[in-house]
Amino acid sequence: MKNLEKTWDVIIIGGSFSGLAAALALGRSIRNVLVIDDGKPCNRQTPHAHNLLTHDGKPPFEIKLLAKSELSHYPTVQFLDSKAIKVSRSNSNFELKTENGENHFARKLLFATGVTDVMPDIPGFKESWGISVFHCPYCHGYEVRDQKLGVFANGDIGYESIKLISQWSKNLTFFTNGQSSLSKEQNWKLNEKKIKIIETEISSIENNNGYLTKILLKDGKIEPLDALMARVPFVQHSHLPLDLGVELDEIGYIKVDGFNKTNLKGVYAAGDNTTMLRSLAAAIASGTLSGAMINKELIGDDF
Repeated sequence: MKNLEKTWDVIIIGGSFSGLAAALALGRSIRNVLVIDDGKPCNRQTPHAHNLLTHDGKPPFEIKLLAKSELSHYPTVQFLDSKAIKVSRSNSNFELKTENGENHFARKLLFATGVTDVMPDIPGFKESWGISVFHCPYCHGYEVRDQKLGVFANGDIGYESIKLISQWSKNLTFFTNGQSSLSKEQNWKLNEKKIKIIETEISSIENNNGYLTKILLKDGKIEPLDALMARVPFVQHSHLPLDLGVELDEIGYIKVDGFNKTNLKGVYAAGDNTTMLRSLAAAIASGTLSGAMINKELIGDDF
């Protein structure tokens, strides 16, 4: 890689879909951009992407390879296969250090670092995540329509999840994985809809290469199942935004304004680390907006 000692217009931390979209917008704005990525996107187990026009049903990694191929036509955009481990301000610029000891400088930063889902300690859950255990019916529901589906959640968020997934199947089971915190009204409505509520904790998720076959409960019972919609907690994938002083909202997402600016001057964020709307299309839109807004800010700085 050439010219590592120069100060980049923008460093993008995270080279998945929001980061790549921002790089495209900035490359077409003739900005010198460095994309730092360690190649571990949250959708690396997902076999097919959906709700993305012209690419519906393609594996995410194939779409990403195509995107990087298209970006190779823009000589001001370069990639570094590494992990950013430290960030600080250096006078009016930002300094980043990578895990291999390199230092890189930038006028603006974009965090496209995503989030990390915190999986329950249930055998088979992690192995099935993104394949037959999923968080978004818009991404995965159509392929399991009219099949035996479950929801892994509790309380209000679980109730809203079971309502949502009911559009794709009426054969539903609600797994609270412990004592239910549903209200009396919610219990009554689920009973009216003939949705079984199981409070027994799950022992394991039986699967075949990530494709769910049945749920084993700790009381020894077995629940046949084709797919499971799960609401699990998350944390920011990278600690760097917090180290720098970027603010999070009450849920844990990076706080951004309508232009994807954070509370820090010159620092932007895009994609899954800013919103619960997790899809490739949304990430691409967020990255494109960020790239345009960063370029506009750079023009304002220099004009």
